[in-house]
Amino acid sequence: MIYVGTCGYGYKDWVGPFYPPKTRNSEMLPYYASRFGAVEIDSSYYGVPAEQTIATMLARSPKAFRFSFKAPQAVTHPGDYGARVHEDAGLLRERLLPIRDAGKFGAVLLQFPNAFRPEASTERYLAAVVASFDGLPLVAEFRHVAWQTPQTSALLEGLGVGWCNVDMPALESLMSPSSDATSSIGYVRFHGRNAAMWWTGDNVTRYEYDYRADELVPWADRIAEIDAQVEQTYVFFNNHAVGKATGNAEMLEALLVERYGDAAEDRIALPSDAPAVQPGLPGFEA
Repeated sequence: MIYVGTCGYGYKDWVGPFYPPKTRNSEMLPYYASRFGAVEIDSSYYGVPAEQTIATMLARSPKAFRFSFKAPQAVTHPGDYGARVHEDAGLLRERLLPIRDAGKFGAVLLQFPNAFRPEASTERYLAAVVASFDGLPLVAEFRHVAWQTPQTSALLEGLGVGWCNVDMPALESLMSPSSDATSSIGYVRFHGRNAAMWWTGDNVTRYEYDYRADELVPWADRIAEIDAQVEQTYVFFNNHAVGKATGNAEMLEALLVERYGDAAEDRIALPSDAPAVQPGLPGFEA
């Protein structure tokens, strides 16, 4: 089953481009879940979500909806990879158990920085991080092309960790497009191709990009190749500025539906069981 969505959903600049006018924060997730089958929560990168936040996410999403969570930066960007894994890893694991037990859990994304390169110390650190999330499915995203080797695939397979395929600018040290899988979970993230802002931009301008359909067509084939190797595939767009991610996610969904034809309903998690709701209507937040 293929789940398509975006990295985050609670952006104020999506009101208008994606959310109907005057949509309140509390109304965003139900509306989002009426359009997409999954979301990657990236706010957990900046801090472990509170128990009440997790409970609210569960209450405001349909049964078939799926959540992935980005690991805290204190875990994946510690500065010293010889240090112990930050306690936020264990705390996030405990907070996510209700989502796992509800059958709505996708994976924890371990997104490491460009400075994280393959060597004995980083491989040991990776293994320690994996142990800290014991019992939860994990996916590793590397930002340096030195990791894109058969040796890394073997390492992740041994750890039971999925490989994150990425679309990003075609810069020398960055990853190339791929259709790889190293666990029962397939994963793809679209970061846009804004090469001019990749090294100098912030967490908005770096990812400011609007994909054309012809740029996504090859990815429909790659995603099908990934999904043929795994049980579930998660595809998320990170080009979130002014709601571009939502338009591109819908564009890719349409390409996948076209590719699978009559089998699309059984292969793509379209949110058919989510209520068609509008802000302001009774029961919207239920």
